[in-house]
Amino acid sequence: MSTVIGVTSDGLLLPGSGQPAAPAVVLPGADARPLDRQLAEVAAVLENAGYLVVLVPDWAPPVQRLRLRRIRALLECDRVALVPTALPPLAVAVLAAQLRQIARYDLGPGVIASAAGLLGHYLYAGAVLGSLARLDRVPVALPAHLASWMPGVWFAVLAAPERRLVKVTEDARLPGPSFATGLTLAADAPGTPGADWVRNRLAADWRCGQLTETARPSDSAHWWGTSRSAEFTAHITDVGVLCRLVAAAHREPCRWCGLELLGDRCAFCATGNLPLPRRTAPAT
Repeated sequence: MSTVIGVTSDGLLLPGSGQPAAPAVVLPGADARPLDRQLAEVAAVLENAGYLVVLVPDWAPPVQRLRLRRIRALLECDRVALVPTALPPLAVAVLAAQLRQIARYDLGPGVIASAAGLLGHYLYAGAVLGSLARLDRVPVALPAHLASWMPGVWFAVLAAPERRLVKVTEDARLPGPSFATGLTLAADAPGTPGADWVRNRLAADWRCGQLTETARPSDSAHWWGTSRSAEFTAHITDVGVLCRLVAAAHREPCRWCGLELLGDRCAFCATGNLPLPRRTAPAT
């Protein structure tokens, strides 16, 4: 059986890169689709594919996260994994694309679901912002906050794998990856100063092999606190490297459902895989 990757909005599905990828499905919020229709759609996915791995951002509306949990409960099925993530919107879209790439290989659904956490550590996600007034995902010092009210001032913000904020100048630098990556850029206006800085400075500083531009996810403005932004994510583009990273990680079967997984928690049956406590002889 194969594995389908699910996301919570259309903006989290990147356009095809030309590389083969597993199917994907969008599971929007309760206001976009009735429950019975969404139940039928998920049931059809499970019947045709076998397993469904859904990336669930922590910034998705609570009612949408509740809807997903309700669907899994109503189906009474342990073949739906709800994988939480705190990454920014564009990084979630990139991660979904990577999972779709590795899902083509015989890794197993438990490994694919738990690989989301592993591969997320290799994403460098940030944005160039024209305002810091509503940014609450990254700490903002008072001088930077005050400076952001001045016209023409932009800030480069790194949200993952570490948090960093610098004013965009000729000498501005963000810590980048020490491995080969490509760079995906999402900005509404191609000529914005933030987008130009990413293309001309950041891509060179990080030695990114290729630059891909895409539409900005609809949730980006809310996550970054402003629509004046150019969001970027550096990521491994070689699917062979992704598969080797996953293959090198320690695997063990889930104690409850038997699926192979990485780490100590199964995303399908939602149980821990910690060692069982030792039994001690009763005191005499």
